[in-house]
Amino acid sequence: VRALCLAALLGALGAGGTELTVELPDSDRRCFHQELESGIKFTLDYQVISGGHYDVDCYVEDPNSKTIYQETKKQYDSFSHRTEVKGVYTFCFSNEFSTFSHKIVYFDFQVGEEQPILPDMNNRVTALTQMESACVTIHEMLNSVIDSQTHYRLREAQDRSRAEELNGRVSYWSVGETLILFVVSVGQVMLLKSFFTEKRPGSGGTST
Repeated sequence: VRALCLAALLGALGAGGTELTVELPDSDRRCFHQELESGIKFTLDYQVISGGHYDVDCYVEDPNSKTIYQETKKQYDSFSHRTEVKGVYTFCFSNEFSTFSHKIVYFDFQVGEEQPILPDMNNRVTALTQMESACVTIHEMLNSVIDSQTHYRLREAQDRSRAEELNGRVSYWSVGETLILFVVSVGQVMLLKSFFTEKRPGSGGTST
């Protein structure tokens, strides 16, 4: 029974989906396409990890080019939808409003609903056994751990990007201050030198 429970847990964790981290150049747009059957539920989660103000435009279109989701300048969001028609669905991330900021975007595209962890779990009349209840509890905890790990991984990547950006600004400011101090020092030396420079009067006379 324990072996079957472990196999069910591992199978449930392997739900269909795609996780990608893509670079989105300035004034550019990236689109992804997925063919889906009718009546299938899909979920799109995305978050901007670095670049500019950490925002991006996102929209989703059905096979008839109808926009079913559209948001502008979002840092992160989640969208779920059940397909009504069969065909190729398109979701795009746009950075066309930015002229100099590159963005890095993470997204998780999940297709379909998670299958019950135990056979005929939804149609059971009798109560779950202690082992089955433990399997369900462990599965829910593992899903929670996976979500938490993804959240903290994205936060860590975002914080690291901000720290590197701040470090670069501090470095540039330090170099600028050093150059300013050098120029001011040289200017002061030249000014003081001009105060103590002896001026010789011009010699002139007439000879007889």
